[in-house]
Amino acid sequence: MTAAGLPAEQAGRDAEQPIRAAELVGALSLATDLGTGQPLEHALRTAVLAVRLGELAEASRGELADTYYVALLHASGCTSNGHEATLLFGEDIEHRAAFFLIDPADPEQVRSFYRTHVGPGRPAEVRERMIEAALSNPTRARESFAAMCEVAQRFARWLELGPGVEAALEYVFARWDGKGVPREVGGEELPLPARLLHVARDYSLFLSAADPDDARTVLERRAGAAYDPRLAQLAVRHFDDVCAGLDDARMWEHALECEPFPQIRLSGDGIDAGFAAFAALTGLKSPWLREHSTRVAELAEAAAWRLGLPEETVAVRRAALAADLGRVGVSNAIWEKPGPLGFGEWERVRLHPHFTERAFAQSQALAPIGLLAGSHHERLDGSGYHRGLRGSGLDKARRILAASDCYTAMRAARPYRPALEPAAAEAELRREAEEGRLDADVVDAVLAAAGHRVPKRPRELPAGLTRRELEVLLALVLGNSNQTIADDLGISAKTVGHHVQHVYRKAGVSSRAAATVWAFEHDLVRSS
Repeated sequence: MTAAGLPAEQAGRDAEQPIRAAELVGALSLATDLGTGQPLEHALRTAVLAVRLGELAEASRGELADTYYVALLHASGCTSNGHEATLLFGEDIEHRAAFFLIDPADPEQVRSFYRTHVGPGRPAEVRERMIEAALSNPTRARESFAAMCEVAQRFARWLELGPGVEAALEYVFARWDGKGVPREVGGEELPLPARLLHVARDYSLFLSAADPDDARTVLERRAGAAYDPRLAQLAVRHFDDVCAGLDDARMWEHALECEPFPQIRLSGDGIDAGFAAFAALTGLKSPWLREHSTRVAELAEAAAWRLGLPEETVAVRRAALAADLGRVGVSNAIWEKPGPLGFGEWERVRLHPHFTERAFAQSQALAPIGLLAGSHHERLDGSGYHRGLRGSGLDKARRILAASDCYTAMRAARPYRPALEPAAAEAELRREAEEGRLDADVVDAVLAAAGHRVPKRPRELPAGLTRRELEVLLALVLGNSNQTIADDLGISAKTVGHHVQHVYRKAGVSSRAAATVWAFEHDLVRSS
């Protein structure tokens, strides 16, 4: 409890500074760029281009604001069919990047795409059957696109970005000619933010995949088919102006600067909703990961309370929800592999905490959470990844996150092993502590939070105090004289004096008053 009588967690939330929604959604967009095989500036640049184009089209202030968040969120449903895509394409990232560059209304381009990407490594006759099955069932592809849109819509609703954003996200894969998803919806029926997205998204895609001339050519060729012809003409006519001043190295700053006013800010539950979206994006990637992030968050939060760290619970919970965001940038061909990983595959796995950390690194408000979230595979002996931190470089929050993630992973099935039973998971987690990789006190707290019976562990005293010196110190705190302490403990006053001097030296103090304060600083009075 705080001095005001509030629980420490609630007091921390009340004191929390609001953050811009653009920063939180921008971090999410970096992860979706990874998950769709795009350069990390793609969604940010799409937002900038869409707003600039909207200004040329004389969109209203509300339409510009909606366009901005539609552009940032347009790929946020990219993991919704990750498992199914992996079954068909052998992975869930590279084929997406290739698909975005074709015209899906052109049957020949679609057929060529499938022939290139379906069933890699399968026998020729098996691949041929898979290709024909995919081509003969376009409904399945349309359902996948619709699911991506629906996920993005729900994220917009969680963040309370407004009905205009939510409505436009239904039409991420629509076309002006009505040949997209949903079918037969096109022209002026499409919300303006969606039409601006279609032009700006492909504008950005081809700037990265080719060059400005190719991007201009695509806009001209697809005008009136994929794109609103008026918007495509505006983009081509003002091509240089729309691109003016864009520096890929400063795309985060460009995107934040171009957010239309009034800027949306989030606090408390709004920020929590954003972190829930991070967890959902990760969980949707594979059925093996569905509940991992939320279970780690619950366990880590409970462990922090058990360790007497209520002020850390918000940060630990949010970091746990975001910790595996970087998984989105690693193919399901690795996460869903039923056998041992090779060297290169392991190196990709070791990168995912780095991807998580970097997704938040551009935001001053979110970077601390990113650093914590990116440390969930670190170990006390330096054997973890991605930084190889050890010992004193890992604070209590990082240790809680690591142990919670480790236990939760062991209790869930993976493609290469069944879930461990509770007793086996406990034994394995304790072995990690005994061998110096996990913090033993934290392991106790995590196991207790998970429902295991944990015997009380004798507390290690600070500064190397012995149990006898603690007894003397606590008697000093009560104001007892050396003689009284001697009588109570059954030792001589001279021996008490020696203990007092040892306590002073170890605590770095020279008076009873300072020793008393030191005892409170180290929570020795309450723990006694």
